[in-house]
Amino acid sequence: MSLSSLLLFVGVYVAAVATPGPGIAALVARVLGRGLGGIAPFVAGFVVGDLIWFSFAATGLAVLAHEFAGIFTAIRYAGVAYLLYLAWTMWRAPARPADVAAVEGASAARSFLGSLSLTLGNPKVIVFFLSIMPLVVDFDALDAKTAVEVAATMIVVLSSVLLTYAIAANRARKLFRSSRAMKIINRGAAGVMAGAALTIAAR
Repeated sequence: MSLSSLLLFVGVYVAAVATPGPGIAALVARVLGRGLGGIAPFVAGFVVGDLIWFSFAATGLAVLAHEFAGIFTAIRYAGVAYLLYLAWTMWRAPARPADVAAVEGASAARSFLGSLSLTLGNPKVIVFFLSIMPLVVDFDALDAKTAVEVAATMIVVLSSVLLTYAIAANRARKLFRSSRAMKIINRGAAGVMAGAALTIAAR
């Protein structure tokens, strides 16, 4: 893949992943409610999900994905259920100040599987990899070396964008020190999380 083609893909991919959607909403809401603790497996789930969809698109399995659309619908609703669970736990979370709030809740595995299921069932992600990505990446000429380059680029870009959102959300969270402010943050984050779940379920 030429440098110009790779840069074109980076530009399109950054625009796609940085545009707020259910995944970004879930990430920001999670950080607002719980801080940065345990964020690594949550981000990893998004990254692995994108790599799975890239594999589908690159190997010509997009048709197979359409044939088994029911499976991805089930995965989507699993992601919705996970978001609603997070929203419920945030709504009921103790209103402790941001600087002393303990990191509780989902295990690393649950966080990873939750964000993975969100990505696999997110219509925004599916449309990008099956409709938009083929316009900027020539899959017919894709060899193993190029595939690795694209995958590595995706890992760097997606991780960077998600961590930027997470750090910004954590800084905003630290501005609120009182228990009353934390209660508002927790319930606001729960509302955002539930909204993201309903958005995914409605598509």
